Amino acid sequence: MRIAVIGAGAVGGVIAALADRAGHQVAVTARGAQLDALQQRGLHLSGHWGEHTARPHASAALEERPDLAVLTVKAQDAHIALAENAESLRGVPLVVVQNGLGGAEAAAAQLPATAVVGGLALFAASYLSPGEVSITTPAATYLGLPAVRLDPAAQAGSADRVAPANPTAPAPGDAALRLATATLGAFMPIEVTHNFAGAQWTKLIVNQVNALPAITGHSVQNTIADPRLRAVLTDSMREAVGVARARGVHFETLLGLSDPLLRVFAAAPRPVARLLPLLMSRRVGKTPNPGSTLQSIRRGQLTEIDHLNGAVVREAYAARLEAPINARLVALVHRVEAEGAFITPTEVARAV
Repeated sequence: MRIAVIGAGAVGGVIAALADRAGHQVAVTARGAQLDALQQRGLHLSGHWGEHTARPHASAALEERPDLAVLTVKAQDAHIALAENAESLRGVPLVVVQNGLGGAEAAAAQLPATAVVGGLALFAASYLSPGEVSITTPAATYLGLPAVRLDPAAQAGSADRVAPANPTAPAPGDAALRLATATLGAFMPIEVTHNFAGAQWTKLIVNQVNALPAITGHSVQNTIADPRLRAVLTDSMREAVGVARARGVHFETLLGLSDPLLRVFAAAPRPVARLLPLLMSRRVGKTPNPGSTLQSIRRGQLTEIDHLNGAVVREAYAARLEAPINARLVALVHRVEAEGAFITPTEVARAV
């Protein structure tokens, strides 16, 4: 099968390498040094799912129409990437693997002739250097169909949503979901969820671990091990859970987190609640995990923080609430982006 991966970074690189190892005809899009490396040396995968050097067809934009496409660029780059590849994607099932909220809905609105499936990569991958990606924590990728679509105001940044015009009609993405599940599931762990919105929110809680590494320059494990930073992380997670509950979200069970557990976590005394990040750190494993946001910082790229902690802030606003801790974390990440210097844990704890 012809599989295209739009955005061969850490997550996209892993999917492309695994598809190549399974014998598929793989095309990827990339930029700069990554594109040069892929064209000259190929794509080398290492880590928990073994070693493989893939030789995908690499270009700045897709040159042929695939049978299945996977979008793995950061949320802030998705609109441009889809516009650049719109002709090649016309009528092609598209899996949108992104953090944050609303990515699949936005892609479906931008490409109305394309059946879109939402994807959440729960495995942790690192972009080591151009042409080199590694799995630091193995886990499944969840696929599902968004239960709602974004209205025009939401596509402009509002968190308001509307239900489908006919919620009992078969979803147009059903066939695409079956194809994506069968194809990707043959070479990587795949789980299907019927509560994709809840899964997005659970992943958003997990992704709370991304901000502090990006701010301090330390790994996920080291930030959680620091009592000062763990207290900040706990408070930001509890704030996010509160916002989700106000928005009527039922969390999907992912990576050891569930709706009942997160409700208890939000209500527990703070010293007890701080145990949850420690449990999350154990699931990450011993291999230092920088988190995707710190990886962007190290590459000199803008991060997706506005679609992680920033999404919590927007959802809070839609619920007529505030999310001051998440807002401060967003501001600190933007400060690191602008100044190019990490912030000490002491200063972070004082600022938040």
